[in-house]
Amino acid sequence: MQLLHLPHHDGSPLYVSESAPALGQTVTVRVRVPVAADVTAVHVRVVANGEPVFHPAAVDPERTGSTVSGYGAGDTWWQVEVTAENPVTSYRFYLERATGAPLWLTAAGVVDHDVPDRTDFRLVSYAPPPDWMADAVVYEVFPERFARSTAAGPLDPATLPDWAIPCDWDTDPVIYQGPPTPLQFFGGDLDGIVEHLDHIQALGANTIYLRPVFPARSNHRYNATSFDLVDPLLGGDEALRRLADAVHARGMRLIGDITTNHCGDDHEWFQAAQADPDAPERAMFYFDADGGYEAWYGVPSLPKLNWTSPLVHDRVGAVMRRWLDVYDGWRVDVANMTGRFGAQEDTREIAAGLRREVVARTPEAMLIAEHTHDSTGDLDADGWQGTMNHAGFTRPVWTWLRADGLDLPDFIGVPGGVPRRDGDSVVTTMRAFAAQVSWRSLVHSWQLLDSYDVPRFRTVVGSRERHLVGLGLQMTLPGTPMVCGGAEWGLTGRNGEHARTPMPWQRPEDRDDVLFKSYQDLIRLRTTEPALRDGGLRWLHVGADAIVFVRETAAQSLLVAAVRSTTGPIELPLDAPLAGLHDAADLSAVDGTVTLPGDGPALRVWRIGGPAGTGRAAG
Repeated sequence: MQLLHLPHHDGSPLYVSESAPALGQTVTVRVRVPVAADVTAVHVRVVANGEPVFHPAAVDPERTGSTVSGYGAGDTWWQVEVTAENPVTSYRFYLERATGAPLWLTAAGVVDHDVPDRTDFRLVSYAPPPDWMADAVVYEVFPERFARSTAAGPLDPATLPDWAIPCDWDTDPVIYQGPPTPLQFFGGDLDGIVEHLDHIQALGANTIYLRPVFPARSNHRYNATSFDLVDPLLGGDEALRRLADAVHARGMRLIGDITTNHCGDDHEWFQAAQADPDAPERAMFYFDADGGYEAWYGVPSLPKLNWTSPLVHDRVGAVMRRWLDVYDGWRVDVANMTGRFGAQEDTREIAAGLRREVVARTPEAMLIAEHTHDSTGDLDADGWQGTMNHAGFTRPVWTWLRADGLDLPDFIGVPGGVPRRDGDSVVTTMRAFAAQVSWRSLVHSWQLLDSYDVPRFRTVVGSRERHLVGLGLQMTLPGTPMVCGGAEWGLTGRNGEHARTPMPWQRPEDRDDVLFKSYQDLIRLRTTEPALRDGGLRWLHVGADAIVFVRETAAQSLLVAAVRSTTGPIELPLDAPLAGLHDAADLSAVDGTVTLPGDGPALRVWRIGGPAGTGRAAG
């Protein structure tokens, strides 16, 4: 399916003059219309204060007929002014044609029939995410399994708490199901991370997302017993400060992990609530008349916080503010369930309140929400700056690249294993979720191939070659790449617990060093090419086994071709030369057509029309 000749608009700077307008500010929006679309007039429909209003667009003489973004010299550019009347101002384009029915252009694409407003483009006037997030490459660290510091010496079982099962770092297998799963203790600590910062920086990551460090009766630490100190098993408060100082000295950033939906049943708040029905902490949880209480998924060790209690707001807000003297922001665990219980539906308001708390302490702080399904209803509401984009990226990439014969019990919670889907279904899924949020929320969300909560991507795809195709999509599509520690060496795992294999520092047989080099190359490509960070996204070709798109700014265009398995040559009606950037030879146009190679699995990147344009270097 060729998509090159469809009208196009997205929220990138090429099409929108201001991504963070103040209320009442006027913004120029542009739409690009190929000659083949036969469009004679363009209007923008803006919903202001609940009522749609139409404004005529005019041809942009400076761009029309030019080679803006490197291709499409025959395209017509239309522009029109839109005023940000509301905190979220939605708009779409109405395209009249010389022949045929008029068209609507929304974030979901071009249609010839009426569609609901949910997929309209959006101007968001809430305070924007910090500028540095646009250049972030995030690396996820599970403290207990990343590294044990030299000074800590061999693990001494006599020093461990009664719940812990001592394990040898390089010989004991990870137990990934059953009661012992959260109790295995391999002995990683925060100073061990400091000793391996060279590895993370050499990979190309500039932001470390650190899994929970608060004390807990488990290795994952999501059942915290306190939010006031760092677990002594990890080195305590001073070890976290040493890590933060070492990270910041390298010009990198450190993101913490907080659970706002629940705590542990040994947490001091819950212990006080359970011990005394008249304690002020009692209102912080959902107790019934018999002393029972609501817990995350009914797990008794994870009592759910009741956000109707002002004490929850005060205490969680204080925790998040306090640790920002070492953290540069937070990833919020179970954000989708926070403030939701029965008739209670307060998640968006809670997110906005937590954001106010965080930015009052650190204006440049990151605030990212965990969702494993549809997060779109919780974004663009002055709260979370983005999400962990499982639904709009991880899931579709898995279905396209999954290995033949893959045998997993479920698909990130969906029964029946990972389905196999073709490219058109994958792109349709990506576009469906992207169309439900602003461009700003999309590009600041984390694009992940896997994490410590799901099976390893290498297990899903089964080979280095397909792993590299997924990695290429992660580094070239809009969004913030998040790499799960160990993915760069091709570690495997059948579920989230199995993914928590200790890092193979002393196990070279478990490391795919060729893959590591490819991670370096593709991360470097993303950080050095402005179009991969700031550019718009235009889908050009979608087939069962091949997906082609362009990332574009006013100064440059990059063409990306992802091929799942060998297919026929891919012909694009593109009258411009292609200069190979990644795993690609230079190509020339012949009679207005460029033919891309169809062998795979492969991920190739070209520059359209010659050398790079000017642009901001990654910071």
